Amino acid sequence: MLLAAVVSGVLLALSAWMLNPLCFKLAPWAALFLIGYSYTKRFTWTSHWILGFTDGIAAAGGWIAVRGAFEPPAFVLWFALTVWIAGFDLIYACQDVDFDRRTRLHSFPARFGIGAALLCARICHLLTVSAFVGLGLMTGLGWFYWVGVVAVSGLFVYEHSLVSPDDLSRLDIAFFNINGYIAVILFAAVLGGRML
Repeated sequence: MLLAAVVSGVLLALSAWMLNPLCFKLAPWAALFLIGYSYTKRFTWTSHWILGFTDGIAAAGGWIAVRGAFEPPAFVLWFALTVWIAGFDLIYACQDVDFDRRTRLHSFPARFGIGAALLCARICHLLTVSAFVGLGLMTGLGWFYWVGVVAVSGLFVYEHSLVSPDDLSRLDIAFFNINGYIAVILFAAVLGGRML
């Protein structure tokens, strides 16, 4: 495992260096978050947002890899992924409340309850849609993108209708299926928005 980790680290550094100087300078920070975020549940209930922030690095990194600079849309993408992923991780963590409390792991649902976690997830996903709207306005994506944003908004509403503090029986559908559809629709919406 140690050898695999070292080889992966070397490949990350080499890949970042081949892309551009800014990617290379930022690669150690990305690696720090990638390695460190999985430990955060041991000491903070904000772990859901740290996970989202860490995954959001990929979106900002993709922008920097292509453009060679931090620009406002990169930050909007980063924010969108941070709150999107935090939102669905909050939903997913609701099934682990008893385990987290018993083993003294930190999570928002274990600390504040399932109802508060689901409300916070809704707020995160509202912020996600707002960020997608901001991104569309900033980048001038075409009508196809806006159709995708409307579809994604509808899926978020549906996702949150599947779970409640008293009924988490459809949590897997809300977490896995719906967010998979959202990812594919967003990809198609951005691609179509650029091409059309």
